[in-house]
Amino acid sequence: MDLASVIGITTGVVVILYSILLAGDLKSFWDFPSIVCVFGGVIATTFIKWPMEIVFNTGKYFMKGIFYPKINTKDTILQITQLAETARRESVFALEKVPIEDPYLKKAMTLAADNRPPEVIESILQLEIDSMSERHKQGAAVLDAITADGPAMGMIGTLIGLVIMLGNMSDPSAIGPSMAVAILTTFYGAVLANVFSGPLKTKIEGKSKVEQVKMSIIIAGTLGIVAGENPRLIKEKLNSFLPPSQRLIDDDPAAAGGAAPGGEKK
Repeated sequence: MDLASVIGITTGVVVILYSILLAGDLKSFWDFPSIVCVFGGVIATTFIKWPMEIVFNTGKYFMKGIFYPKINTKDTILQITQLAETARRESVFALEKVPIEDPYLKKAMTLAADNRPPEVIESILQLEIDSMSERHKQGAAVLDAITADGPAMGMIGTLIGLVIMLGNMSDPSAIGPSMAVAILTTFYGAVLANVFSGPLKTKIEGKSKVEQVKMSIIIAGTLGIVAGENPRLIKEKLNSFLPPSQRLIDDDPAAAGGAAPGGEKK
């Protein structure tokens, strides 16, 4: 679970509710026709824009921004370094017997143990990155469309409400409440776009880039192992993927402790 997303969404909802309660009551901000207009309209536009299988995955895209697994590139580099030491000490064929939890790293080590040519290994692993990137782009595109459609449907609902209000101008006392109800659709659309879909779309894009870096580290490390490079040289090469402040050094406590070959350090 991504704790930052949970904190952000919770804080956003609490701040909005608190602001409402400071000056009014929640009942004033509840209008079922407005909810139907905004959320029903967003569902309709989503069905229009995307194929059925993508629409049914919309909920998964929202959850992806919240439950995205934590990625630790330092542990990945340490694990690859240990695998390089195993290959150097025994042989590259021994990598196939090492228990590895990360499916992508396991696939890379299996390809190395199968004695595949380096260019074939790189091509297969790069295809995996490209495929993952396209899936994430698709999810981000759906959330981006919802971010645009939410306020748009809110504005449509507001216009509907204004038309209804202007048709009942004979009762001046009803103008204020009618205007409030008309504006609620804009409020719902803005909350949907700016508290949920918009931020989660940005989160998915950011996490996707981090995951691509991790997978690129695995490719570089695998090619180094296949080429028979020194484990220390492989670690130095993989360090280049990290910002200078995050790079592993020989006297790094994490490096000294190491990571279990079967997965990330606990």
